[in-house]
Amino acid sequence: MNVLKPHLQSTVFTLLDRNASQREIHRLTGIDRKTIRRYRALRAGAEANSPGEVTTGPVSVDGQIPPPRPPASGASGATVTSSLARSACEPHRTWIEEQVRLKRNAQAIYQDLVDHFGFPSSYQSVKRFVRTLRHGDPEQFDRLEFLPGEEAQVDYGEGALTIDPRSGRYRRPRLFVMTLRYSRRSFRRVVWKSSQQVWAQLHEEAFRYFGGVPSYVVLDNLKEGVLKPDLYEPELNPIYSAMLAHYAVVADPARVADPNRKGCVESAIQHTQGTALAGRRFETLEAQNEFLRHWEENWASKRIHGSTRRQVEAMFQEEKPHLRPLPVAAFRIFTEVVRTVCDDTTVRVDSSY
Repeated sequence: MNVLKPHLQSTVFTLLDRNASQREIHRLTGIDRKTIRRYRALRAGAEANSPGEVTTGPVSVDGQIPPPRPPASGASGATVTSSLARSACEPHRTWIEEQVRLKRNAQAIYQDLVDHFGFPSSYQSVKRFVRTLRHGDPEQFDRLEFLPGEEAQVDYGEGALTIDPRSGRYRRPRLFVMTLRYSRRSFRRVVWKSSQQVWAQLHEEAFRYFGGVPSYVVLDNLKEGVLKPDLYEPELNPIYSAMLAHYAVVADPARVADPNRKGCVESAIQHTQGTALAGRRFETLEAQNEFLRHWEENWASKRIHGSTRRQVEAMFQEEKPHLRPLPVAAFRIFTEVVRTVCDDTTVRVDSSY
């Protein structure tokens, strides 16, 4: 059994008299916490047997106290250990919880505990107690309700491993998902690369898959859709903006670093990756897109949604009449470039003047 030198014993007993925690004593002296715990129990036993006598000289702890970690069998040693492990902040739990809800930090709470309650323990004890309370408070969200045909959400994820025709190796394509907010019906399509034209074409394919268009689309601030993020006046990509105008749809970019605004499509991507595509490999993009179409129609759309407790397909049939009709002509994809007018008033276009 470890026996401390006299000067270290004196230091430990002095710090214990000042109600220092085992963690603080270990930090100041470097003594193992198990040894500190034994000397604390030894001090408690000595004070119980001889209230007016305190021993600070060399003391052997062999066989004089119960083991530092007695079995959980209801023995008397278990009561001593549990009382030592009990936080000094526990009697003030209700008051501390109220201060944590007011967003006060541990330092301010500790100062008020000392001033108003005569708190005898250290700041570190309060800091640890407050940390456990903050970890126990879950983040709260408000559930938003939307009308049929009001909103759709779009985002990119990663598809399943597919053979790249250029390299002949497996790699993951980009997974485009558009989800109708009311019914949770989704359109899924994988592509090798994205661009302004591809982003607009995927939207158009999704609108025609649903047989109508929603009032507005919620997206994040990726470059294919948003050139300059702004809460009130975001600058959209010209091709994307023209495509939305053709279908009379309004873009509603989410705030930067705020994925919860489009949590519906985020969940749809996770559901697709974890249920439909996990562990699968495909030879071609066409094979993966055909599988996604089959999975959506036979499984995803027939599931009972966890929040609404209703079938997705049944809700989609309710929502479909509220989608705005599609225009007669499809959107004509164009490319926007900057040209330079030469001195002879000609413009060079693809090696021609």
